[in-house]
Amino acid sequence: MARIFGQHDENTIQQLRRVEQSAIRAALMADGHVGYVMPIGGVAAYRNKVSVVGVGFDIACGNAAIRTDLTVEQLSGLSVEELRRDPSRTWQNRRLGRIADEIRSTISFGIGRTNRADDAPVDDPLFESDAWSLVPHEHRGGLMEKARDQLGTVGSGNHYVDIFHDDDGVIWVGVHFGSRGFGHTVASSFLALSQGGRWGDRGSETEILLPLDAPLGHDYWHLMELAGRYAYVGREWVARKVVDLIGGTEQELVHNHHNFAWRETHEIDGVPTEVIVVRKGATPAFPGQKGFIGGSMADDAVIVRGAVPTDESDELLALQKETLFSTVHGAGRVMSRTAAAGRRNRRTGRVISEGRVTPEMMESRLRKKGVVLRGGGLDESPQVYRRLRDVLDAQGPTIEVLHTLHPLIVVMAGPDVRDPYRD
Repeated sequence: MARIFGQHDENTIQQLRRVEQSAIRAALMADGHVGYVMPIGGVAAYRNKVSVVGVGFDIACGNAAIRTDLTVEQLSGLSVEELRRDPSRTWQNRRLGRIADEIRSTISFGIGRTNRADDAPVDDPLFESDAWSLVPHEHRGGLMEKARDQLGTVGSGNHYVDIFHDDDGVIWVGVHFGSRGFGHTVASSFLALSQGGRWGDRGSETEILLPLDAPLGHDYWHLMELAGRYAYVGREWVARKVVDLIGGTEQELVHNHHNFAWRETHEIDGVPTEVIVVRKGATPAFPGQKGFIGGSMADDAVIVRGAVPTDESDELLALQKETLFSTVHGAGRVMSRTAAAGRRNRRTGRVISEGRVTPEMMESRLRKKGVVLRGGGLDESPQVYRRLRDVLDAQGPTIEVLHTLHPLIVVMAGPDVRDPYRD
């Protein structure tokens, strides 16, 4: 029986139960909610097979955070003590507002590279990888061009660039996005190929397990790994670009995927066994491994580390094994985008249904927390997410929090940005 952390609606539980039927072990993290076939927050282990929809369309979506040598006082003119007394003092801080505007005008959100930064590493060695030969020749050039054009773009939806300060006043830069249109094309194409379609089509979202010793599984695996390299390069470039923009120096980098599959060894029926572990909206958390987990735009984020069991903590190790050494990747949605923002006719703008979140509700939460926001829509308002602290508590002692990060600046795509690669 799959291990479930936290409380979830019945649809999410049923998705996990269906995944469990074909996996040799599965678990659901405390931030879980309904996804495509496999729930977000789901973890599943397979024998020499990989789930295309388990990894998902946004292959290698993940989080990266950089600790800098700057302080919150240097950025805002406000001390840590002042912000502890009244976090809202940064709400209309002019210095932070100028930085937020600079980030928005430098980093591109949405599909193309449209803003000032034009030095993304489009000559990275990943573009020389042999894995590109696995893309059909007639599609290879176009896909490589798309990948170069979108490298270092952040996308829309819940993807972001954030600036935080920790409890000591140290500034961190955090980013969240994935492999953009490159990964999306790989995922949708292999889903179509596995259903008898062609490269470039999009098949129906059904469970497809590809054996890695078969040609289709072999090719998918190598292109998935290439998408992982691509996502890492893009996130680190954006995060470092922002660190440079604010005049900081990198002191530490914490970086993880949360939509990916890995070859790992886990104890199955008491025997160490090599398996393929798919984490869909879940973060690897082996003992001592660090991770960056974000909340909503008006909630704290955290730097965590997989708890290290001692001789006296056999129960902890058993719990970690049940998670397949995984943890949450965020706070987890409790409200759909349509429920939050409502629905409008795209052509006329006429309101079809009212949303449950108003601009005033969203602004009130941001003001109280002191967050300077650029972009973002009602569908990403804090009200649509759980509180991260509650999620971490429900996940239990498998991880320990090293740093709590308080948001100062959040930059996202605007609600009018249409981006097909956000999921």
